[in-house]
Amino acid sequence: QVQLVESGGGLVQAGGSLRLSCVASGIIFSNNAMGWYRQAPGKQRGLIAAITSGGTTNYADSVKGRFTISRDNTKNTVWLQMNSLKPEDTAVYYCNAAPDLYGLGWDFGSWGQGTQVTVSS
Repeated sequence: QVQLVESGGGLVQAGGSLRLSCVASGIIFSNNAMGWYRQAPGKQRGLIAAITSGGTTNYADSVKGRFTISRDNTKNTVWLQMNSLKPEDTAVYYCNAAPDLYGLGWDFGSWGQGTQVTVSS
């Protein structure tokens, strides 16, 4: 079963940056698309960034131009570089894996613990 460990969150001022990490195990990492999700208080979890096994990326409009997703298959790790942070980026951030980009939009049976990102105004 896939195991996901997110880290790197914290408290930052608006306009600042954070780099989140996600280490995956229990899967053949290089065969999977990876995604970053976030869930703000009182709202549903949503996909904000995705990367295919070949390195093609996609972003939600809310983060496009500010966030960058990347991966290193030798480390079973996917990162989310977050720049120009806004208070509305405040959320718990999660990663997950699927066979392709479309699979990242499905419901998942398991999630990691997530990492809290708080952006002050």
